[in-house]
Amino acid sequence: MKYLYAIALLACVITWSSCRNDFETVASTGNLEFSQDTVFLDTVFSNIGSSTYNLKVYNRTDDDISIPTVALAQGEASNYRLNVDGVPGKSFTDVQVLAQDSIFIFIETTLDIAAASNNDTQFLYTDQLVFDGQGSRQEVELVTLIQDAVFLFPDDLGNGMFETLTIGEGEGAFDIEGFFLDDTELNFTNEKPYVIYGFAAVPEDKTLTVDAGARIHFHENSGILVASGASIKVNGEASTDPIALENEVIFEGDRLEPSFSDVPGQWGFIWLTDGSVDHEFNYTTIKNGIAGIRMDNNTGPRTLDLRNVQIYNSAVSGLIAFTGDVYGENVVINNSGQASLACSFGGRYEFNHCTFANYWTNSFRNFSSVQLDNIFIVSPDEILVADTFEANFNNCIIYGNELRELAIINEPGGTFTFNVRNSLIRFEDPNNEFTEIPEYQFGNPSLYTEIVRNEDPLFQDTENNNFNIELGTSGAQGIGAPGVGPDLDLNGTPRNTAAAPDAGAYQATEFPDPDGD
Repeated sequence: MKYLYAIALLACVITWSSCRNDFETVASTGNLEFSQDTVFLDTVFSNIGSSTYNLKVYNRTDDDISIPTVALAQGEASNYRLNVDGVPGKSFTDVQVLAQDSIFIFIETTLDIAAASNNDTQFLYTDQLVFDGQGSRQEVELVTLIQDAVFLFPDDLGNGMFETLTIGEGEGAFDIEGFFLDDTELNFTNEKPYVIYGFAAVPEDKTLTVDAGARIHFHENSGILVASGASIKVNGEASTDPIALENEVIFEGDRLEPSFSDVPGQWGFIWLTDGSVDHEFNYTTIKNGIAGIRMDNNTGPRTLDLRNVQIYNSAVSGLIAFTGDVYGENVVINNSGQASLACSFGGRYEFNHCTFANYWTNSFRNFSSVQLDNIFIVSPDEILVADTFEANFNNCIIYGNELRELAIINEPGGTFTFNVRNSLIRFEDPNNEFTEIPEYQFGNPSLYTEIVRNEDPLFQDTENNNFNIELGTSGAQGIGAPGVGPDLDLNGTPRNTAAAPDAGAYQATEFPDPDGD
């Protein structure tokens, strides 16, 4: 019987509480507190919706209160959208907040720069979130910077489908969402940023030219594809401002919020397909993609030239080349889910004064910073071996947060040659697992010439992709061979190429005193 009584009592409580329409409240009198007095909705591209931002409104009093009005100052004309405690709109009345409690207000916007400004490429849009009480008014500023851009995207076919590109031939062919650039789109300038949806393809026998200072942004699963016979020329130049990088060409995702500035995997990659030719990247930063550059089966004359290039935060690899032909100088690659540099299935490679690092911490990593191999795994029962593999590393750093940052797979059946000269390598073998493997005979001068192993380069700030080395402490200082270009490092600092320059992309410098002394 006592259980039946308890159930009946509970039912009465539920019925009573469900019939209660509101709380016994008093009107707000201007004593609200806010998590911030200005909500900065970070830069958005014109006509592209922002992320959702939140404001927390606190009632620090001992009374349940009702806010008579919560609204945008511009009312229904405002370009901001609100959601107050789960209800969407632009104006709200009698918003209740319990004593010593709080509510969330969520804020979004979509802005058209053409309607908001006079042909400027940037425009600051503002409004206020107004809280009206009895004889009181409190405001929170809302601020958004609109950035105009050139938008490139596949055609809408009208049936829920979009234009696609066919990759490969025969049974192995597949489609990806993308489109071919026309002749008027083959020069990316620095006048406005570019935002690309899908893969923007450079047609056969055409060249995409990217001017110094250009900014190219990619939506999720998007990138650039260079077709057979086509080329890409990225003509960045040295910048005078190390923060603004006014002459650098930057490829990255289209999420402009600071919280996305170093997030891997936001877009696809730059795809240099089989048969594409004569690619050049100068003073270029590629960041936050699935990969930075993917190169497929380019076996003719040198097809990829990298000078003063940085590739960061790749979900897979910074540079992955299958039977590539690559030259690089002053290249820095870091923070890759697998290998930062993967030279696979043969090819020819030469790198001078490059820093190949991997300090990936987003997940477990079982790949070395640099992987060299001459194989292509078709299936567990079929492995193809490349005819030729050749790689030379001069005055480089190969380092990271794993014990062994150089991996070599030399499958018999082809010609396999490599040499690492005057470079710093991390390769620790505490259990002597690799001492009998020919590719890891570090005393063999035909493979390794005057290298340094396991001496910490003491990079300035690996977490923030700063791979400068410190004067007087770095294991890479003064170990380079003379006569290996370029004469300037990635910062524009002269190298002592006639004597013993430092290994890697940077000459050693004095670091600022962290205490400011």
